[in-house]
Amino acid sequence: MAFLTEPEPPRGIAIPVLAGIRRIVAENPGVMTYHGTNTYLIDSPDGTMVLDPGPDDPGHVAAILAHSGPVARILLSHTHHDHLGALPALKAATSAPTYGYRHPAVTTFEPDHPLDHGDSVAGWSALFTPGHAADHLCFARSDGVVFTADHVMGWSSSVVSPPNGDMVNYFASLNLLLDRADHFYLPGHGPRLDNPMPFVRDLLEHRMRREHAILAALTDRPTSSVGLVEMLYSKINPILKRAAERNVIAHLHKLAQEGRAVERAEGWCAA
Repeated sequence: MAFLTEPEPPRGIAIPVLAGIRRIVAENPGVMTYHGTNTYLIDSPDGTMVLDPGPDDPGHVAAILAHSGPVARILLSHTHHDHLGALPALKAATSAPTYGYRHPAVTTFEPDHPLDHGDSVAGWSALFTPGHAADHLCFARSDGVVFTADHVMGWSSSVVSPPNGDMVNYFASLNLLLDRADHFYLPGHGPRLDNPMPFVRDLLEHRMRREHAILAALTDRPTSSVGLVEMLYSKINPILKRAAERNVIAHLHKLAQEGRAVERAEGWCAA
């Protein structure tokens, strides 16, 4: 697949993305977060909506407050720490109500306004898109702009790590986006993705090819998830092998749910 890259963005400032939307990139770069988590500032009639406060970093919270008008709402795409960590400090500073999926995956967050698929927040519709996370929401506007958080990112494919991540759900959530006709994706990490439909199709086909390769390997002989990583990801950066194994395990669980693979004492086998 062809992924997007961008120069390292400036820190501590609000970067225009689309009309009425800016992002502040948190200073938490890494192999899983690219240049850092995107916190979005979204203009609304009654103030600024903040989507994904980002990691627990006082400097990042200060930047959000410095570049926002009155904060009317705080939206959360999912409860992974690099998106959720700054929420308590931001809420304490603004008293703004929080919005997130009605069944959060962690006990430390309970949204003031629980959301389900199709619920609307100031002109944005919540899309329940589990897969990367069990409580993952995208937010879509009628003009074809979608905040895709960690579900679809132009710089990398997403990690699907059980039990909070689920490959069956991830496939379904990609297909949910393919049933739409949106124009711009604003992800949780990395740059804006224009004309995203071909990219989403490529993501799904990439996962299907990986699944077929796993199933072919299991047909040859019983294999562990570690063995599959060594076979299928031999050229990957060693730092990313743990993430690759989590994806492989998610694929194995999907194949097992579909009756196409089974785990035995000697390893995973084709059913």
